[in-house]
Amino acid sequence: MAMAACCRNRPLNRALVRAFRAGKESRKSSSQASRSCITGGADAAVIFRGKASAIAPSTSNVLRSWQPWPKSASNSRAFSSGGDPPHEKITMPALSPTMTQGNVAKWKKKEGDQVAAGDVLCEIETDKATLDLEAMEDGFLAKILAPDGSKDLPVGQPLCIVVEDKDDIGKFANYSGDAPAKSEAPKPSKSKSSETKSPEPVSSSPAPDVPHENITMPALSPTMTQGNVLKWKKNEGDKVSAGDVLCEIETDKATLDMEAMEDGFLAKILVQAGTKDIPVGQPLCVVVEEEGDVGKFANYTGAQPTKAQSPPKSEGKKVDTAGTAPEPSHMPESGPKKSRVGPSVRRYLAESGLDAASLQGTGPHGMLLKGDVLNAMKSGSPQTKSPSAAPAKPPASKSSTLPASSDLGYIDLPTSQIRKIIAQRLLESKMGTPHLYLSADAILDPTLALRKSMKEKHGISVSVNDFVIRAAALALKAVPEANAFWDDKAGDVSSNKSVDISIAVATDKGLMTPIVRNADQKSLSEISAEVKSLAERARAGKLKPQEFQGGTFSISNLGMFQVDRFCAIINPPQACILAVGRGEKHVMWKDVSEGEGHPVTVTKMCVTLSADHRVYDGDIAGRFLKALTSNLTDPTNMLL
Repeated sequence: MAMAACCRNRPLNRALVRAFRAGKESRKSSSQASRSCITGGADAAVIFRGKASAIAPSTSNVLRSWQPWPKSASNSRAFSSGGDPPHEKITMPALSPTMTQGNVAKWKKKEGDQVAAGDVLCEIETDKATLDLEAMEDGFLAKILAPDGSKDLPVGQPLCIVVEDKDDIGKFANYSGDAPAKSEAPKPSKSKSSETKSPEPVSSSPAPDVPHENITMPALSPTMTQGNVLKWKKNEGDKVSAGDVLCEIETDKATLDMEAMEDGFLAKILVQAGTKDIPVGQPLCVVVEEEGDVGKFANYTGAQPTKAQSPPKSEGKKVDTAGTAPEPSHMPESGPKKSRVGPSVRRYLAESGLDAASLQGTGPHGMLLKGDVLNAMKSGSPQTKSPSAAPAKPPASKSSTLPASSDLGYIDLPTSQIRKIIAQRLLESKMGTPHLYLSADAILDPTLALRKSMKEKHGISVSVNDFVIRAAALALKAVPEANAFWDDKAGDVSSNKSVDISIAVATDKGLMTPIVRNADQKSLSEISAEVKSLAERARAGKLKPQEFQGGTFSISNLGMFQVDRFCAIINPPQACILAVGRGEKHVMWKDVSEGEGHPVTVTKMCVTLSADHRVYDGDIAGRFLKALTSNLTDPTNMLL
């Protein structure tokens, strides 16, 4: 018998069932070392007698070959060394390319139930969605190894045991599986310090034994690792329907609504409004099916670590500078080590003459922060590390380490999640992408004249930036080699099938890049209307993920700030960004006939192309800039 995970893909289920059954029959008549290979359209888990192997995501999507039944108990593939009956161990599958762990949301079968091919065993919550784990063949569910609500189970960890015969169910009553118990994760110290540091609890109270669903912080963008809960739209006890907005989530890109996937009742809010830097996957709330179950979660706190235990305190540990040092234990030292003192802290210590050993560190694991030294300098007396004085003052956060009065001439400002991601991605781009810069001047007078004519005769208001978007889109269509990107996995250039222009929009939280998709197929008026709508929603933080994720080419225009020219940093995974300056009046010589001419005043606009040199060479970049400036010099081409 064999089972695998599938995402409600019935044709794939039937194909895998036939293949697994064929493998089963072949094992009865042959003991060859390998079996036939199965190709699937999605990542799956290959289950064979006595062993389950999770297939990691790969570009080939080919499942591993069947392995024969182990010949002896000493074989590393053996299920156990005893006389266990024929059974299968179902493991956590890899259901998406980025999945490394998953949660068991809800079991649809109970221990002892008969299962048939296609029956849903349980719901698996991945880093993308909640999917069904379906049975591939008939059998009986003998043992559930990961109960409802189990969190962060690594891919490959056993979830349940399925047997062929009903009489074999009782033989697995006391089986606990290969997964380590959760209580063993934080091993207690052998020293006396273990009395002052208890293992971090997974939950202060167990989840009630009623059908419920833990709603976790979702990954709403490819770069999102954490998010903030801005506002709850539902209260505890409220009825929710599929599609109702539960709360507002601030991601690394925008503020988005988190909607309910199914009907139910909001039993418990685990993360209050205003909570920041919540990791992806952390439970936010609990939804139950029946209204009568709401009260059962009144004291439930969820499977999240207690914040009070983040910086462990050694209350029972005495500091004796005259005696010998205590034996090493899992308890971190309250005094700062030299390796844990930053360069700015060392500089202030040297200037003030304070001794680091005499100061109480308020950072993680007792690390001495810059604010600790500054506070000691202001008070004129060092903060000692006495155990009795430590609990009197809670650890100071990073945002409050500097004094309110700017004695040093500056203060630290809080950074939004969007700006943190921007800083990280632009640093990676600048350090990891070979930038190529080329500049060209475009004569803007014909474009300005057409813009004025469209407004006077047709009442259509189109900005210069709209003309630049249209000109760039047509230039990418004329030079398709420029509409490409570097594929790190393939190690080669990949061409984009559509022309999607990302527009840089400045917001209070950081720079956003909404996308005008298929810009080469849209008119100037359509581009103008779409850009205005996207920019307005970007500033309000109401962009949908599909409106800012992707893009094949970026444009950043600083001409409205009277910037003449500048160089922009490429926005990965794109290979190019166009920096647009302001239009300036210049005097140039205009030839009328051979040997004759006269000076004229023209409006020039400098555009600078920042390109990935792995994709662009001088020829491609030059042809693109020529096509771009030609479209602006003769804007009638953009009306066709």
